Amino acid sequence: MKKIIGFVDNYLSNWHANNYPAWIAEASKAMGVEFELKYAYALTEVCPVDGVTTDQWCEKFGVKRCDSARELCEKCDYVLILAPRDPELHLSLAREVLPYAKRVYIDKTFAPDLATAKAIFALAEENGAQIFSSSALRYATELQEAMGADSVRTTGGGRSIEEYIVHQAEMVIKAMDSDPVAVTVNTKDDGYESLIEMSDGRAAVITFAPSLGFTLAYDRNGESNTLEVTSAFFPALIADILNFFLSGEVSFDPDQTLRVMKLREGIIKGKASLGARITL
Repeated sequence: MKKIIGFVDNYLSNWHANNYPAWIAEASKAMGVEFELKYAYALTEVCPVDGVTTDQWCEKFGVKRCDSARELCEKCDYVLILAPRDPELHLSLAREVLPYAKRVYIDKTFAPDLATAKAIFALAEENGAQIFSSSALRYATELQEAMGADSVRTTGGGRSIEEYIVHQAEMVIKAMDSDPVAVTVNTKDDGYESLIEMSDGRAAVITFAPSLGFTLAYDRNGESNTLEVTSAFFPALIADILNFFLSGEVSFDPDQTLRVMKLREGIIKGKASLGARITL
């Protein structure tokens, strides 16, 4: 029997919504389980970036349009809440979706701040819904070499620190599996360098600039290594989402998602108060 998936989004023509369907099909085939992306609902009719309408996107991807989150949830087994560039919408979208007690993946950035992230998790528990969220960079295989390192340094870029810093925060939290307690942000070249203090006394450094690629450096027992992140992390994320849909089990401690949101919030605050130590 087919497992029916639905997308809930702000506007449908975005990089995630445009690429996830193929990866879902590939992962479904590899798993031997027939998932079908069948329905989509969008708050905004026309994509402000390229002018593609909801109907045009649905026709291109062979998906049926829904006119409400309620309609979509009533027809689907599983739901992906996307809106990857609009985390401020995730709580309101979760309020529409989570009462149906589906298994739901909420795209990066999970929430605009830690308080909202906690509210989404509380809403899921209240409604008996199973959820998880992650940046795709959690699934970079290069991270395995840095697990439990004495210190970690990452680089990465993107359109803005507000939208893309979640990726490096995810890498740091996974690799160190510790709670960030303070961050200090300074400018560096054409970007920002964030010095992160962990609760166990270890430290991390996150460097963001629009043109930087993702790299990971770490120190362990007096030895250092630097890795360029080149693995296929997005397909790995999609495979984990489908495994979660089937089992209801998240492959990592969801508390790490709250730590990622806390770190992201601290870095954004630090950007507005350069040189100040921000307690998280």
